[in-house]
Amino acid sequence: MPKIKTHRGAAKRFKVTGTGKIKRWSGYKSHLLTGKSAKRTRRLRKASLVSDAEYTHVKRLLPYK
Repeated sequence: MPKIKTHRGAAKRFKVTGTGKIKRWSGYKSHLLTGKSAKRTRRLRKASLVSDAEYTHVKRLLPYK
């Protein structure tokens, strides 16, 4: 059987935690930052977990993680 390729774009954006959850970084922090409050940009620094609804889709892109 052939091996499944990892989606390289997803591999660069997601990390799998020790318990098997998938960590992701927030978007909306690359440009047009003057219109966003300091509180909002601070919140965007923090990572969060992929939601349950998206977990199976992301997990399929990362078969060996």
